[in-house]
Amino acid sequence: MKKIKIPHTYALLFFIIILATVMTYIVPAGAFDRAEDPDTGRIFVVADSFHEVEKSPVTPFGLFKAIPKGMEKSGYIIFFVLMIGGSFGILQKTGAIDAGIAGVVRKMEGKERLVIPVTMFIFSLAGAMLGSAEEMLPFYPIVISLALALGFDTITGTAMVLLGAGAGFAGAFLNPFTIGIAQGIAGLPLFSGIGFRLLAYVIILGITITYVMRYAGKIQKNPESSLTYEEDKAYHKEFTIDDMPEFTTKHKMVLVVLVIGLTILAFGVVKLGFYVTELTAMFLIIGVLAGILGGLSINNIAEAFVDGAKDLVYGALVIGLATSIMVVMEEGNIMDTIIYSMANIVKGLPPALSGIGMFVVQSLMNLFVPSGSGQAAVSMPIMAPMADVVGITRQTSVLAFQFGDGFSNVISPTSGYFMAALAIGGIKWDKWAKWMLPLFVVWTVIGATLVAISVIMGYGPF
Repeated sequence: MKKIKIPHTYALLFFIIILATVMTYIVPAGAFDRAEDPDTGRIFVVADSFHEVEKSPVTPFGLFKAIPKGMEKSGYIIFFVLMIGGSFGILQKTGAIDAGIAGVVRKMEGKERLVIPVTMFIFSLAGAMLGSAEEMLPFYPIVISLALALGFDTITGTAMVLLGAGAGFAGAFLNPFTIGIAQGIAGLPLFSGIGFRLLAYVIILGITITYVMRYAGKIQKNPESSLTYEEDKAYHKEFTIDDMPEFTTKHKMVLVVLVIGLTILAFGVVKLGFYVTELTAMFLIIGVLAGILGGLSINNIAEAFVDGAKDLVYGALVIGLATSIMVVMEEGNIMDTIIYSMANIVKGLPPALSGIGMFVVQSLMNLFVPSGSGQAAVSMPIMAPMADVVGITRQTSVLAFQFGDGFSNVISPTSGYFMAALAIGGIKWDKWAKWMLPLFVVWTVIGATLVAISVIMGYGPF
């Protein structure tokens, strides 16, 4: 029997763009009215305002125009990824990363897997309390290098950050960008129902850590079982503890710059409202200072930057292609129609099934509106009143949104920061999807079960 070959990631995304274009000819065009909250300035969807609008199908030429438009729209993330790659290229060139990792590996000999739960717990708190996603991108190169040096693989290193923060994001108990916005739209007290969400957080994170640790143990015993074995072989040939340089004063100075820079980044994100532009600028500063203190010449710094950025071009372009799908649906005026149709699916179901239906709808909706705050703004004005109609609490509708948005973020090819993470790790989407699918199924079952329990218990206050 001939083995089915999964299309190249670019081919897969281009096929989805074509499909979205065809849909603009078939799906009725429609739109919701939107209004601005005078207190916060936030744009929200007006409930029961959906109406048909004039059809505007995307032409074949428009399909191809959507690709550069998608690149332009997601340009800030694309350049963020390239700047991170360039800056880490400089850090790598100084030798400080390898020397520091070698020191950690020597200390953790025989207990390597303990690094996984500690690292994932730390990143989960960033996702659960700060809604961190794009902000985690600078950490991938470091954690992936550490994972490889400990005898794991690139998927393990990527999962330590992506699924750590992702599990926290999905089980968030204090995320102001998802829970805060969704509860505000639903008229609920801010961060109410935290006890049940804490339970969800513990369950989701615990299962996720167990999944990653079991996989990492398997890779330690048999490296050839890794999905990224071929890609990782070169690193393992290069990385031999005995051949690694000693951790010199020069290396310490480079890592001090990195630690101080990351501390400023964390403070900026929490207190100063830093986002992608500020994070990009900070990483450029870190890279240049590290190169100077690491003894690199100006030319060496420039060459290392180019080499580091070059390694991430493949994934950076994937982000733009994924965004092009949204461009097509927005220009064809079918995005709101799809959201409205999905919301109507849950009407008329028994309460417990309505809650689960909302969860499924939110998961599907995340393919079209991958932004957590954006999805809350679009869906909650519809879902919150619908919860009243079908006989479930508004708090349950927020929980369904939280799980639907959070779980699919780490497998959907339209999720920008997720595709950026894979780009940094050099992991193809199909390989990640193959590895992630069993955990995603478990997450989905847990989410549906918790939503059903919340319906039965009348998860409130209302």
